Amino acid sequence: MKILAVSDEEQEALWDYYQPGRLADYNLIISCGDLNYNYLEFLVTMARCPVFYVPGNHDTAYLHHPPEGCDCIDDRIVEYNGLRILGLGGCRRYHPGPYQYTEKQMRRRIRRLRFALWRSKGVDIVVTHAPPYGVGDGLDRAHWGFEALLKLLDKYKPQYLLHGHMHMRYGAKERENRYGETRVINVSERYVLDIPDVSCPPERKNQILWKNRAPKRKEEA
Repeated sequence: MKILAVSDEEQEALWDYYQPGRLADYNLIISCGDLNYNYLEFLVTMARCPVFYVPGNHDTAYLHHPPEGCDCIDDRIVEYNGLRILGLGGCRRYHPGPYQYTEKQMRRRIRRLRFALWRSKGVDIVVTHAPPYGVGDGLDRAHWGFEALLKLLDKYKPQYLLHGHMHMRYGAKERENRYGETRVINVSERYVLDIPDVSCPPERKNQILWKNRAPKRKEEA
């Protein structure tokens, strides 16, 4: 399964200078946030696969114009072609605004997903905007990671955690880190992930299966 992961900066080769067929090989596109909704709408129109996304701290436009044709997986678990994917968007709170959370709020969000995680028997990919604390995060408050994500990785041991927020061209040091059994990957701008196909019944192939469909909660104060 070939996944295109994007975040933080729109890539001109996939938008302004797009050529037909450039997205044809991908089975799934995942956005880790801070991208123009027009960009995501363009990707889902041109690709032959779904686009899953979580919001970044700069995605306030999503509140009144969520990317059409794309699937928001924030605070949700979805299964696609046998892969269980959990979304947790936003970053650590550094000033008033949406899609920013304290450590306590992030722990609460993860606790709300316990039943869905039990029902899905764990998770294969965690999609976030901010990285885990101490694993590819920054030194300033706006770019600190979440300790709650470390506990999530300790308990469920997903194969991958994909995040954005740390721009490579702004000086992020590593593209990939390792935490226990999990590959923690900064997908800033663009990253291609090849994953061996997972066993999946034919009738569920290319179907999006939601593990929790509770209404999206209001933004926490």
